[in-house]
Amino acid sequence: MTTTIDRSIDASVTDSSPDFGHATHLTCRECGAEYGLGAAYACVECFGPLEVAYDLSTVTREEIEAGPRSIWRYSPLLPVAAYAKDEPNLAPGFTKLVRADNLADRLGMSAPLWVKDDSGNPTHSFKDRVVAVAQSAARRLGLSTIACASTGNLANAVAAAAARAGMGSVVVIPADLEAGKTITTATYGGTLLAVDGNYDDVNRLCSELIGDPITQTWGFVNVNLRPYYAEGSKSMGYEIAEQLGWRVPEQVVIPVASGSLLTKVDKAFRELTKLGIIADEEYAVYGAQATGCSPVAQAFSEGQEVVRPVKPDTIAKSLAIGNPADGPYALDAVRRTGGAITSIPDPEIVSGIRLLAETEGIFAETAGGVTLGNFIRLLESGQASRDKETVLANTGDGLKTLNAVEDVVGPTATISPSVAEVKAVIH
Repeated sequence: MTTTIDRSIDASVTDSSPDFGHATHLTCRECGAEYGLGAAYACVECFGPLEVAYDLSTVTREEIEAGPRSIWRYSPLLPVAAYAKDEPNLAPGFTKLVRADNLADRLGMSAPLWVKDDSGNPTHSFKDRVVAVAQSAARRLGLSTIACASTGNLANAVAAAAARAGMGSVVVIPADLEAGKTITTATYGGTLLAVDGNYDDVNRLCSELIGDPITQTWGFVNVNLRPYYAEGSKSMGYEIAEQLGWRVPEQVVIPVASGSLLTKVDKAFRELTKLGIIADEEYAVYGAQATGCSPVAQAFSEGQEVVRPVKPDTIAKSLAIGNPADGPYALDAVRRTGGAITSIPDPEIVSGIRLLAETEGIFAETAGGVTLGNFIRLLESGQASRDKETVLANTGDGLKTLNAVEDVVGPTATISPSVAEVKAVIH
C-alpha cells in the first residue's frame, strides 16, 4: 500500500507554491512511499532513494520540438517551471551527435556508430545538464546557494552556474583532483574546499552538513536536491532519440560513476516510448567502468544484486566513486535490456582516448576513454554486436585530463628550421 507523507521543506526557505511543471511528487524507488516536492532525498520509511514522479499525459512531440535548442526543449518532461529557460542559466544541452564512420571502420562495424559528444556543454561535461535542473529546483525552493560533492566536472558546473545566476556556491572536492578541474572551478569564484580523502569521504561530509544551521539556504545538488538533479540526465536520452529521428539506438554505451546517467538515459527512452513519441523497440544499455573503480561491473560479472564498495585507484577520477548510489539500479537497467557492465585498466583508457581523437577528432576526457575502451572489449567478447547501431556517450573534454596522455603523446620530432630536416622526418 502506498504511503503519502508531507515532506515539503521548511517554509522559511520555500515558495508558498513552487512550480515544478508536470512533476507531481517524490516517490521512493524501493517501497513506493510518496512525498511532497521539496529538498528531500531519502525515504523515512525504508531509507530508499527518492525520485521525481510526473503526470506526463499531455506531453506531445510537437510541444517538445517547439522548444529552444537546449535542455529546456524538454522542460515538459523535467521537474522545472515552463519559464526556467528565461531565468539566468547556462542553457546546456542539445550537444552534437557525431556520426563516427572512421571509428566504425577501425572497429569493423557494419552498422552506424555515433558519439554523443557532451564536451560541447558550457563547462564541457554532461554535468551542466544535471546542475541546470537542480538549480531550477533550488530557485523554486528559495535556496540562495548551490553546493556539491564532486570528482571534478560537477565542481566546474556548479561554480559556473552559480556565477551566471548570481547565486552563491560551495564546492567540496578530493584534494588530489586533476589540476585542470580544480583551477577552472576556482576561477568561477565561490567557495572551493579541498578535502584530504576520496570522493566517498567528500560525499559523506556533505551529507553530514545538511541540517546544520550554516546550510539552511544551501541546496546540495547531488544530495538533498538529488531527485531533481538526477532527472537532468534524462535530457541526454531525449536528445539521442530526437537526433536519430525519434528512435532509439540498438546499443548505447555509458560510463558509470554513481550509475545515475545510465539509469536516467534508460528512463528517458522508456518515457518517450510510453508517451508514443518513439516506437516500442528493443535496445541494450551497456555500462563502462575503470578496473581501478569497478564495483558495479564486479557485481554484474558475479551475478550479484548488491554492489560492494571499493577504494578507487584509477586515472579516471570523474568515475572514481567507490560506493555508487545508483549501482543497483544500473544493474537492473542493463540486465532488463540485455546489456552488460564491464571494466578496463588504465592503459586501455588511454588507448581509448587516443583512438577516438585519431579517428574522429574528438578529444575525450578519461571517462570517454573508458566508454570506448569498454565498447571494444564488449565487441571482442561478443557481448555487443558490430551489426547494431550504437551510440557512445562522451561525457567530458580531454583538456580537463591532460595528465592522462601527457606521457604518451608529444612532438613527432624536434628539428631545426630546415626543409631538409622536414623531409627527413616525413619521408
